[in-house]
Amino acid sequence: MELNIQSNISLKPFNTFGIEEKTNFFIEVNDNETLTKIFKKGLFKENFFILGAGSNVLFTKPFNGYIIRITSKGITAKIESEEVYVSAKAGEVWNDFVWYCIEHNYAGIENMALIPGTVGASPVQNIGAYGTELMDVFYACEAFDTLSGTFKTFKKEDCNFSYRDSIFKTAHKGRFIITEVTYKLSLTPKINTSYGAIATQLIKENITQPSIADIATIVSKIRVEKLPDPSTVGNAGSFFKNPVIPANDFERLLTLYPTIPHYPMQDQQTKLAAGWLIEQCGWKGKEYGQAGVWKHQALVLINRQNASGQEIYKLSVQIIEDVKNKFGIVLEREVNLL
Repeated sequence: MELNIQSNISLKPFNTFGIEEKTNFFIEVNDNETLTKIFKKGLFKENFFILGAGSNVLFTKPFNGYIIRITSKGITAKIESEEVYVSAKAGEVWNDFVWYCIEHNYAGIENMALIPGTVGASPVQNIGAYGTELMDVFYACEAFDTLSGTFKTFKKEDCNFSYRDSIFKTAHKGRFIITEVTYKLSLTPKINTSYGAIATQLIKENITQPSIADIATIVSKIRVEKLPDPSTVGNAGSFFKNPVIPANDFERLLTLYPTIPHYPMQDQQTKLAAGWLIEQCGWKGKEYGQAGVWKHQALVLINRQNASGQEIYKLSVQIIEDVKNKFGIVLEREVNLL
């Protein structure tokens, strides 16, 4: 069967910012065989970009090349004593996968409920929320090598995971296409309520012995209160990474800003809340042409109506400049700019 290559396709339905840009060529991939066909046609030697749910990308101009959208589906599980190895195809929607695991009592990813995106993107970003990171539950992934046309398995130790980072964003950026991810979960839940507003919300709802479903439900509620729904307000969730700085630099900031939110990390590092830094610079809820900053969470940039990608990009430049001038910290964008 021949490849189905579409031409001159609008990308608006395929990015959560709702940016109207076009791509020369568009290919949907729902199985490994299609990747092999693309390789044999030599298309990986052309300009290409791998797209999942489009929740972590900002198109700033027409894409001159091939957008390859991963849509493969399927979940399998293998139970070994109290541990369960759950494998999901890259095109599975992340939140659907989280709830599949909860319904089967597979614990470990409930704190990451409602993170936008697909399973295939989860190791690339080392996604995380509310005290849990992907690296905590990652076992292995299968990926297609666009240089050799072969499939390779990456174990956890191969991935160089760190905060919102992995080998797929650094040394191997753009080379490998993740096709399936296996997570090491547990049949014995270890409930984590230590981060953010989870514990407060549990008390409010009078839940004293929360299940993993309770945690996922509460995390989802908190996220919905803070983040706009992309179906009504274009956005890509957190636009910036929370900065991690040396502890001695943090001590200096603490003397100037005693209420600054912070989270101690390993190796004498401290993580700060990018949203708080942006809010202190007066950006929360501010409009910038057709773009803007979300009124409930300054970490989120939005497409108010018909913003261009360039407009949102210019807004991010202004925010980075203001935070640097006020705090001496350079924010890093979390989204991919194209």
